[in-house]
Amino acid sequence: MFRRLAQLFVSSASSKAVVDVAAGALGACAGLASSVPAQRHSGHALLLARLVSTSVGTGLKVYKPTTPGFRGRVVTLREGLWKGGPYKPLTEGLRKSGGRNNHGRITVWHRGGGSKRLYRHVDFQRAEAEGDGVVERLEYDPNRSARIALVRYPVGVAGDKRGFAYMLAPQNLGVGDAVRAGPSAPIRPGSSLQLRHIPDGQQIHNVELAMGRGGKLARAAGTSAVLVSKGTDGYAIVKLPSGEQRLVPDGCRATIGVLSNPAHKNRKLGKAGASRWSGRRPTVRGVAMNCVDHPHGGGRGKSKGRLSQTPWGKPTKGYKTRKRRARTDRLIHLSRHNARARAA
Repeated sequence: MFRRLAQLFVSSASSKAVVDVAAGALGACAGLASSVPAQRHSGHALLLARLVSTSVGTGLKVYKPTTPGFRGRVVTLREGLWKGGPYKPLTEGLRKSGGRNNHGRITVWHRGGGSKRLYRHVDFQRAEAEGDGVVERLEYDPNRSARIALVRYPVGVAGDKRGFAYMLAPQNLGVGDAVRAGPSAPIRPGSSLQLRHIPDGQQIHNVELAMGRGGKLARAAGTSAVLVSKGTDGYAIVKLPSGEQRLVPDGCRATIGVLSNPAHKNRKLGKAGASRWSGRRPTVRGVAMNCVDHPHGGGRGKSKGRLSQTPWGKPTKGYKTRKRRARTDRLIHLSRHNARARAA
């Protein structure tokens, strides 16, 4: 019986199934408590403890080591997400480049293969609309680390997509919640406003750099920026996840809240094949190559003989690659390097 319970646990895909299996096993143990020896009963209790301990309450799912690939594999939970396919009018077929440019030459190494994907058109602009949108469902998006939400607007407001649009889903946003864009939007997760209408110290994401161009900053899972202050010169100071403080026109839009799926950074793939599923090919070390292929290559045995470099001879540790007198230097109020030095 307990072997069957363990098999059910391994095949379960959610923590609710784990709780149901554990509860059933506990009831079975209670019924057998009077008929089994104490040593055997303690063994059953230990098995149940292992079943229950596998349920992690931090947004992660830990696999039992039933195979070498499952040993150590940790992925993010997908409870509460839509189990069906995406909303087809907002999708588009995604062709893979394999790391090659328009001339067919490889410009990005270690790319190729991977599972087929449909690209979801996400509304990063969040333009003002009459009436509130209602969150229909939360979905998994294979093209980004954060979750997305399908929002239903009044007919004719969200364009020609039958009143539906995708948006980045912040934390604490659920199905049935109302979202709004515009100066009258309340300060709550999912609302989109111009920076001039957002109070100082508020956590924001999907921040625009140019008005009407769509959000560019703080779009990854679990990330957010902070609106530090607003000046009288038409610019606001936004603290980015890297620590950099940047001047952004106060007419640019941002969305209130912290993005969903914060446990994404703690996942463990468990095997090399999981990386291949995402379209990443193996990475060969430079010291394992020949001298004609990499500056670290060649020589007898394990020998590098020079500072860590890229395949094209650029230093990799501490070497500044930002252009001097870059166009956006005047918009950096405090660089991430100086911010880290201040914090230390």
